[in-house]
Amino acid sequence: MEKPLSIFAFAIFLGACSPVVEISQLDLIPHPTSWNPGHNTCAISGVWDVEVAEEWKQERGFWLDWLGADSLDMEGKAIRVMLKQNPGMETEAYAVAIRPEGITIEASSKHGAFHGLTTLRSLALTSEGALPCGDITDAPRFAHRGLLLDCCRHFMTPEFVKRTIDLLALHKMSVLHWHLTEDQGWRIEIDAYPELTQKGAWRTEADGSQHGGFYTKQQISDIVAYAAQRHIKVIPEIELPGHSRAALSAYPWLGCTGEAMEVPHDWGVFKDIYCAGQDTTLAFLKTVLDEVMELFPSEYIHIGGDEAPKVRWEQCPKCQKRIAHEDLNDAHELQSWFIGEIGRYLEAHGRKMIGWDEILEGGLPEGATVQSWRGMDGGRDAVAMGHDAIMSPTSHCYFDYPVESTDLQEVYGFEPEPEGLKGSGRILGGECNMWSERAPQDLVESKVYPRLVAMSEVLWSPPSTRIWPDFQARMESHYTRLDIWEVAYGWETVPMALQWKQGTASNGLSVQLVPAMSGIGGTGDFVAFGGETTASGIGLDATHEIQGEGELRVILSQRGVSMGEPLAFPLAGHVGAFQPVELAHEINTYYPGRGEQGLADGRLGSADFRDGSWQATQGQHMGVTVQLDALTEIDSMSMQVYRYQDAWIFLPDSVRFQWSADGKRWNGGWWTQPFGSSTFEPNDAQDVQRLALPVGEAARWVRFEARNPGPCPEWHDAASSATWLFLDELVVHSRPS
Repeated sequence: MEKPLSIFAFAIFLGACSPVVEISQLDLIPHPTSWNPGHNTCAISGVWDVEVAEEWKQERGFWLDWLGADSLDMEGKAIRVMLKQNPGMETEAYAVAIRPEGITIEASSKHGAFHGLTTLRSLALTSEGALPCGDITDAPRFAHRGLLLDCCRHFMTPEFVKRTIDLLALHKMSVLHWHLTEDQGWRIEIDAYPELTQKGAWRTEADGSQHGGFYTKQQISDIVAYAAQRHIKVIPEIELPGHSRAALSAYPWLGCTGEAMEVPHDWGVFKDIYCAGQDTTLAFLKTVLDEVMELFPSEYIHIGGDEAPKVRWEQCPKCQKRIAHEDLNDAHELQSWFIGEIGRYLEAHGRKMIGWDEILEGGLPEGATVQSWRGMDGGRDAVAMGHDAIMSPTSHCYFDYPVESTDLQEVYGFEPEPEGLKGSGRILGGECNMWSERAPQDLVESKVYPRLVAMSEVLWSPPSTRIWPDFQARMESHYTRLDIWEVAYGWETVPMALQWKQGTASNGLSVQLVPAMSGIGGTGDFVAFGGETTASGIGLDATHEIQGEGELRVILSQRGVSMGEPLAFPLAGHVGAFQPVELAHEINTYYPGRGEQGLADGRLGSADFRDGSWQATQGQHMGVTVQLDALTEIDSMSMQVYRYQDAWIFLPDSVRFQWSADGKRWNGGWWTQPFGSSTFEPNDAQDVQRLALPVGEAARWVRFEARNPGPCPEWHDAASSATWLFLDELVVHSRPS
């Protein structure tokens, strides 16, 4: 059974203070607002003698537990810690004064005092027997410093949730955004509707196994109280109107069709959502929210509002009647009306609503706070309309993404308050999101850490104190803390970077493996598609030539210890790599695939469509023309395309390979339905498909075009929504000379 984060037990003895050179930089994360160093250090090896202001006496026992001193029984002079109330300070602000005669923590509230104790605990863990004397003054930049934990796609135990709360508190975060309802599982006990957990909390996986679970009201109350003691607010998310298949599986009458359905085991966006035309659906949701509000005292309730296809509403007589009766223009305005009804209900009960940035569509409900995830524009639009915003764009804040997409440095570079909004007071803060489609409980910490450490400083510390090399140095000490807290952290970044450019041969790539972290070693082999190893023993920091399509597979080691599975770089050495290109489509900001040169740069896409090598468009055709260095005998051309229908990624309807000697007269024609009739046939696969065409002629220009197949088909859960096309590289193989 998992346990909440164990309190690290240590003891402090006040020894002699000896003059030393002042410690100008603390190794704290997040970095405090200011540190004024003294000229002494205090030897520590005994126990805490904590004196608490009268107003906070009831907290003393827990605060001693938090520091860890109660678990040791040692004789000796204890270091004196005084916690004083200073009403003139901000709610979360604190000050710590470390002197030879003891330590004083000042704050206006228990919240601020707790931050001061947390700072003291962090310093002691890496003090090596001596605390630096000096003065810390500190306060957070943003009030909302959150982590979303998705316990729906994969259920997580109450003990794990408590451990997550401990780690949030240790990093001075303030919010656990608890995602409790979803298509793949309903996780909160509701007395009025028992089938939500009896049926909606469980699903049958593709292999026939069962997955699920839910939190009883007693467990939720216990977790909320546990968080409150650590000054973490728990904001529940009850998804509506979309992402509601689990509820519809329990009570089919909540949907537009009334048809029975199972809790899905696959991911994606589903067209069956709550029916907005039924008063009974609204009554159901209000009853659910009544019980949610009894359990969660938080000021905010998150209602989701994202990814709600309108196809059912557009076909539903009850929804169409609602549109007419409320004098609405379309289904988008119906969603705004629906969410507005929920928002007004929450407001009448003294609560505020948060929703994902889709709630902007059709008009923003009064008093709503927007959580901007599709970039920063949702936050900007909300502020322009006089609303608050929380920033959590996919570019910096989605920790389910691999480090290939979002590494530690990118997270640290996040700025929640973009130009034009600084000082508006409308940006409440930011949030990192841990969606769990591909991260069951045992993988979550390796996804969240160490990236949350960087986010904690982004949201707490003044921008002027955020210096990447300085943060890197402090991270070295912080890893000691993470080890003591037994955090199963992952990589900061891809541990081995690949540098590549056009090779000396016209059909080759010049590659170089460069360690991206200290202590990293390894050797690589280039394995051609088909299994033949064409280059082996590729070492670090030396340049190597590769030709053809395949994977550079690197066996990694860290400080001499093998790190298991090899790191793979899909590559293609060919005559088109790094030659001038012209695109026939606009680059999408979400999937730019390394920009203008991305479809002719020698990098192939992997099985992960978010790896940065795939270039994609939504609802558009795609095309690329490459001008070769000279007239070249072309053997063949190829292109890879991605398929993942649950994510609206479909194979192209038709494609065209073309080649030309003069750039005017082109050979080659359209290849209709290159994958047969499978383009729009339902398929659960998430895979890469390769298209290749023999040429056998000389050419100077080559071209590839792919036609978008059109909107998602009727059977799809996002029917009528625009589909995505994903391409990786136009590979041009020349004939051997």
